[in-house]
Amino acid sequence: MPLRGLFQPREISFDARLEPVQNHWTARSDLFPQNVQDTANLLNNQLAWKTLLQMRQAGQYLIDRRKIAQLLLCRHVTMLYRQGPGFQPCYLPFFMDPITVLVISNPTAGYLRLLDRLPEPVNIHTGNDLEFLAEHAPQADVILVGALKHDLLRAIFPLATRVRWVHAMWAGVEKLLFPELVESPVPLTNGRGVFKDGLAEFTIASMLFFAKDLRRLIRNQEAGRWEQFEVFEIRKQVLGIVGYGGIGRESARLARALGMRVHAIRRRSPDSNTEPDVDRLFPLSELRQMLAGCDYVLVATPLTEETRGMIGEAELAAMKSTAVIINVGRGPVIAESALIAALEQGRIHGAALDVFDTEPLPAEHPFYRLPNVLLSPHSADHVIGWFDLGMNKFIENFERFRNGQPLENVVDKRAGY
Repeated sequence: MPLRGLFQPREISFDARLEPVQNHWTARSDLFPQNVQDTANLLNNQLAWKTLLQMRQAGQYLIDRRKIAQLLLCRHVTMLYRQGPGFQPCYLPFFMDPITVLVISNPTAGYLRLLDRLPEPVNIHTGNDLEFLAEHAPQADVILVGALKHDLLRAIFPLATRVRWVHAMWAGVEKLLFPELVESPVPLTNGRGVFKDGLAEFTIASMLFFAKDLRRLIRNQEAGRWEQFEVFEIRKQVLGIVGYGGIGRESARLARALGMRVHAIRRRSPDSNTEPDVDRLFPLSELRQMLAGCDYVLVATPLTEETRGMIGEAELAAMKSTAVIINVGRGPVIAESALIAALEQGRIHGAALDVFDTEPLPAEHPFYRLPNVLLSPHSADHVIGWFDLGMNKFIENFERFRNGQPLENVVDKRAGY
């Protein structure tokens, strides 16, 4: 075929119908014809002009499913391209309805300004009033949960007949897993890993707080008392991690940098060769054995039916009397009454707690008066700009949703995390 001009109109057919494939969307051909511009090189590959435009074509010239998905979401998208040297895009102007995002949040929240970064075309409705949310739920393609009123999502979810994706800004989603959402095909994503750096630093700070007896230093300073005393090094001591996810991995990395040894519980088949910052991996069945050898224990597991109360009286009894437990996961993972008893009786040295069974913690709660407790009001991850960190993860995932790519941080709704 003789070479034509660089851009010549050619007619091909494609289908605008979307078909779900796991967590992304693809498009199929043969609904209506459109004029597109193609390069001369594309004409040499007859695969590109088959009636059905397959998503995975052999050869040098490919049709990217992300680009075809954009066809349905954007006003001007790349439809065909050649991979490798000599990248030649071909454009198809196309007008479709924008993506509608329903945001469950206080409309005055400062982090909402970042929604301006969402690519056009997009419609955004923001509110935390049930009547407002119910009004806009039927048009929502995406629901962003930024408010802490978890019941709002459940109330409007039956009305959201068009919704294709729900995102929670936080890692913990146990209060969002109502039956209607769990049973639906709508993917749920979360902010897993977004706040791991701040929580890992809190873990290191908590270990140093007890090792250097910083409370005693402060108390002596306030009393104007000069008192010398011995303190512990954390170097060569053992940090045990229950819940070896993003927080656990970052905590292990920092602990190893301080010369600590790291042990961890892993639900799946343990293999320390795959975790360079772990000296020894234990299966869940050997939890008490791991606890017995640790100087510090970090609990960073999500709350599920399996993890609720997994650190109970027997597990606390297995720990050293000099050991400190740190909880940045969820309060109910540790049996609260058993922990209070262990702390009051001196069966463990201390606890650093960022999460609790009841939040806010009641003023009369024993944790406030126990001298061997370091208490954080569920704010250990509230670093400067922490709301923005959560919003940035949503924006990154929105780009993937818009481009037809698999979403990140997809929650296993039945497993609970």
